[in-house]
Amino acid sequence: MAPVVALDYEIAQEQASTLGRLGRALEAALAALSSHDMAGLPGDGARRELVQQASEALWYFIVQREACGLRDPRPVIRDYRVPAEVYGRMGARTPR
Repeated sequence: MAPVVALDYEIAQEQASTLGRLGRALEAALAALSSHDMAGLPGDGARRELVQQASEALWYFIVQREACGLRDPRPVIRDYRVPAEVYGRMGARTPR
């Protein structure tokens, strides 16, 4: 195998691995937000933090997908059932 082909293969493997890891992180963040909401807990600072975490996970996942050539975020929003509130905050940073 030529060195360039081997390198391309390793890069593709790493991109796929990262995409999978970020997808699982997005699922976990969305599940935590959903659990909070289903528990009927008040919309307090904890919920704001969960929305922030989910929007950040979504941002990372979308950026990695784009790096893999997948430019349309709509399938992610639909398939992961991303709330509009999370999608609307994607990419926004709050001071810590």
